Amino acid sequence: MHPIPARHDVSAEIFQDIRAAAEPVILKGLVAEWPIVRAHDAAAYLRALAPPQPVQFMRAAPEVEGRLHYASDAAGRNFERCEASLPAFLDLLAKAATDARPEALAVQGLPAMPGFAEANPMSLLPPAIQPRLWIGNAAKVATHHDPTENIACVAAGCRRFTLFPPDQVGNLYMGPFDPTPAGVQVSMVHVTAPDLTRFPRFAEAQAAALVAELEPGDALYIPYQWYHHVEALDAFNVLVNYWWDPARRDIGSPWDAMMLGLMSLRTLPPDQRRAWRAMFDHYVFLANGDPGGHLPAAARGILDATSPQHVARMRRALLAKLQGG
Repeated sequence: MHPIPARHDVSAEIFQDIRAAAEPVILKGLVAEWPIVRAHDAAAYLRALAPPQPVQFMRAAPEVEGRLHYASDAAGRNFERCEASLPAFLDLLAKAATDARPEALAVQGLPAMPGFAEANPMSLLPPAIQPRLWIGNAAKVATHHDPTENIACVAAGCRRFTLFPPDQVGNLYMGPFDPTPAGVQVSMVHVTAPDLTRFPRFAEAQAAALVAELEPGDALYIPYQWYHHVEALDAFNVLVNYWWDPARRDIGSPWDAMMLGLMSLRTLPPDQRRAWRAMFDHYVFLANGDPGGHLPAAARGILDATSPQHVARMRRALLAKLQGG
């Protein structure tokens, strides 16, 4: 494992250079002046802003040692989903902090309550990108990826992040697509106690991994699709994160394209898969540059079809083929 590099005094302009490099970076002290970070009691700060509606949270027995994951048969989850008001959940956290073997408790991805974003502003992103809160005790979020870019800000407690580049997916032994613990696949390997006999290729992922331990006020930039394992290290932790995706919204989802590929490409004979890999590399991933660059503009057809009208026409043609069987 290698340390994630840190940058101090990151401005919005500097952050654009960081994004362009597409590598993880610790944004040291980025949110150190936030009121929730400077608060003597971050739990009390949250109580004062708590919404009236209940929040959903995860609850796992002490035996799972904080690892929120699939059940042992990978057909379910090793935790239960519960609901309570945020103050009641904070009470559960306070009680668990006194237990020798506490259960794992976690609120994940809670949209920030009214007034939070204004009081705790994110200087690197447009206001339209809203924060989400992750509140809990010493729980571990298994290795997963987000189909977005991400800034994760530590507001209370300390957190350890272990990141893996997207090309390590084959060494991470990802779990089922359905069900998932929290909406996305997670790795079957426990980063804090890996079973290299059962998952031998994970040793290669470990060699490529980047790691960082963040204190309150620090933030971490996680580039698009980078896999990450997150450990909350204290009895009370708050993380604030921001997800965004600058890609076009009108051209369909790469995830949907992969699902279609699983149906139409994966079962082909090996020689056909090789041929289609070459086609995708050339036409989709532009391995050889612009595949239509040698053609007159008027003759490029779908190779140059990027306007909303072209996209709509291609979408209708694709749907017609799918519905026709």
